[in-house]
Amino acid sequence: MLGKWNKPTLLVLAAGMVSRYGGLKQLESIGPGGETMLDYAVFDAIRAGFARIVFVIRQDFAAQFHAQVVAHYAGRIEVTCVCQDLLDVPGGFLVPAHRIKPWGTVHAVLAARAVLPDAFAVINGDDFYGRDAYQRMVGFLSALHTRASRPGPCAMVGYRLELTLSPNGGVNRGVCVAREGALVSVEEYTGITAGTDGLCRGHNTLGQQQLVPGQALCSMNFWGFTPDMLTHLADGFADFLQQRGQERDAECYIPTLVDHLIRQGKIRCHILATSSVWFGVTYPQDKARCVATVEALIARGEYPSTLWP
Repeated sequence: MLGKWNKPTLLVLAAGMVSRYGGLKQLESIGPGGETMLDYAVFDAIRAGFARIVFVIRQDFAAQFHAQVVAHYAGRIEVTCVCQDLLDVPGGFLVPAHRIKPWGTVHAVLAARAVLPDAFAVINGDDFYGRDAYQRMVGFLSALHTRASRPGPCAMVGYRLELTLSPNGGVNRGVCVAREGALVSVEEYTGITAGTDGLCRGHNTLGQQQLVPGQALCSMNFWGFTPDMLTHLADGFADFLQQRGQERDAECYIPTLVDHLIRQGKIRCHILATSSVWFGVTYPQDKARCVATVEALIARGEYPSTLWP
């Protein structure tokens, strides 16, 4: 059993390299009042019941982020920032001289390990997940305190693959196989595009082109974890460095590691079905569609026209 229930923390991964978009897209305006993706994430988190936000950022834009983001949420919710440091690796490992980019989403979560004492959720800082998704995640995390915590429970919000694609180019997604509400496997596919036959096309981890049903569930990196998961992530990251630490661009992804832990029987990962719409900006041309989607959600009464009065 976990200890006394404390409202959960939302861990926001905002340090990723944004090479395809070409800018700090976490601070791009998509709402009528100048609201950003982060604004909608924080707004949904507060009304769902999260008590604290932890941002994982890069040192090179820390000053800009504090001035434009952290100060903006003062008085609304507790906010902490940590920096993802390329040199933050376990003892016994050396960072190759040719390595310039961070080590991926597992490494980003571990950057915040010192400030995650209780159950927490993880999201991407440049994605829109929707109100219902946050509410379902808080419900799952609160229920952890009334059930046995082993084997290492975790959860993932699942979205239909075909509803997460971009008309402007291929995208990367964790394609899932589910059974009786639990995740059986998740495999990272790259360059996924939609077809006209209800099938999507992408490349699996072996680089082979595959057809995937558009209705398949995919991971959009919205996870719920207990503190025990940090040990699994740390062990998995050490294994990754042992096997691939000398590669220039290899990254350790949460879906890949979760898949490995499930196959080993170390964890059970629940899939949380949601009625929320997901959207994000992978390419600059995606922004117009995001703006239109926000306008539609406001028209339906799901969000106020101005988030912060």
